[in-house]
Amino acid sequence: MSEVKISAEPRTEFGKGGARRTRRAGKVPAVLYGHGEKPKHIALPAREFAAAIRKGGANQLFAIEVSDGTQVLALPKAIQRDPIKDTFEHVDLLLVRRGEKVTVEVPVQLTGEAARDTLIVHDHDTLSVTADATKVPDHLEASIEGLEAGTQITAADVELPAGVELAADPETSVAAVTAAPTAEQLEATLPEVETAAEEEEAVEAAEGAEAPAAAAEGEEAPAEAKTEA
Repeated sequence: MSEVKISAEPRTEFGKGGARRTRRAGKVPAVLYGHGEKPKHIALPAREFAAAIRKGGANQLFAIEVSDGTQVLALPKAIQRDPIKDTFEHVDLLLVRRGEKVTVEVPVQLTGEAARDTLIVHDHDTLSVTADATKVPDHLEASIEGLEAGTQITAADVELPAGVELAADPETSVAAVTAAPTAEQLEATLPEVETAAEEEEAVEAAEGAEAPAAAAEGEEAPAEAKTEA
């Protein structure tokens, strides 16, 4: 994965208020830390950062140039997003050096097609691997081509690029191939659904019948009172 150059500014305002003002200015609040150095608070251009993450993924390597003259390499360690606006709220960036080994979570993609009449159940979408900080893969691949029902894909089955080592347990289940339900099995569940619907309709009908009766009883009392008078 190639590094992305991005500019940054030192951040002097902290807390929720300061973070909101930073975001309103079109920037993402971030902090640089690692290698025993004091954390450095910075602000990244929101559009450039978002574009880099969309293209390179959550493990995109950044060459950050801070306006105070600081130049560092860093990997995103934690990214906070706004689930409604789909914007970046805050980023933790881990300082790295060329040639340094880092352990990160990398997405796993399944390639190929399993045998007919099967379903794929995903157990883990990412795996922990160790790689050169400047050569972290954007994804890993595992083939499911022609696999029959009952087959399990483990971390050991995932293809690793040169220089990348598996940090997760090799027996970790990535996905499993199961038999797809037959038409008969699907039809067998329909009567249960229909019965539940019929019972609900019956209850609603009964409640509807009781309401007019109650109203009728309520109308008799005034009539009797009028006769006695």
